[in-house]
Amino acid sequence: MSPVDSTLTPKLKAPPGTCDTHMHVYDGRYPTASTAKFVPPDAPVSAYLKMCRRLGIERTVVVQPSTYGKDNRCTLKAVADIGPNARCIVVVDEGVSDAELDRLTRLGARGIRFFMLPGAPLPWEILETMSARVAPFGWHVQLQLDGRNLPDHERVLKRLTSTLVVDHVGKFLEPIPLDHPGFRTLLNLVERGRTWMKLSAPYEVSKVGPPHYDDVGKLAKVLGRTAPERMLWASNWPHPTPGVAIPDDAWMLDMLLDWVPDERARNKALVDNPAALYGF
Repeated sequence: MSPVDSTLTPKLKAPPGTCDTHMHVYDGRYPTASTAKFVPPDAPVSAYLKMCRRLGIERTVVVQPSTYGKDNRCTLKAVADIGPNARCIVVVDEGVSDAELDRLTRLGARGIRFFMLPGAPLPWEILETMSARVAPFGWHVQLQLDGRNLPDHERVLKRLTSTLVVDHVGKFLEPIPLDHPGFRTLLNLVERGRTWMKLSAPYEVSKVGPPHYDDVGKLAKVLGRTAPERMLWASNWPHPTPGVAIPDDAWMLDMLLDWVPDERARNKALVDNPAALYGF
């Protein structure tokens, strides 16, 4: 069943103000970056909003996909099309001016994306510099990497001027135990109080699979108990990773019933935390 065309209704009733903190829009009219490793099919705002109505999503964070590199036009157009209840994460490098950062902020940008997997448009070497550049504008660093590599970057991540947001429960590309050095590093970062976590996209890396993707879920549950005030939920629509079995979007919401069983903590992840981080 296509996640776009599905009519399934989630068991979890989304509270007012529910925010999807990670999704992408794709439009073939925009050029593909030379660094891109794949080009997903078009995924328009109209299809996304149809899914939002089904799940009860009222707020959205559009994330710049690696497909477009540092060309943020597709992402900014999506924010404009969705309207006042949208924010975005963009990709800029050291050449960006403060005037441009100010312009992007007024257009809805709240963070800079460091996608540190094949197709990365930015290098590790500028992460600390760019964190300092964007922090005065209220932005954070959004980081996606193989979580097993977190210990290699722990010192830099602890020095960041800005807040840090880590994608997809750390996105450990192979299953790990709770005492793995990468997860211990992630937990340490979260415990320090300036790192936020997206509870999302377990299907991208899970070897156990549905219904609860327990090899990823066990990590999410520990993180959720550790810092419920900094957990975020995301659909990861339109699920662009090639070669993975995609669950229905309704399940992407319902997974929180298992991962975050406490209703107050769930409401923080869905409403209160993103409102604070993205300025809704």
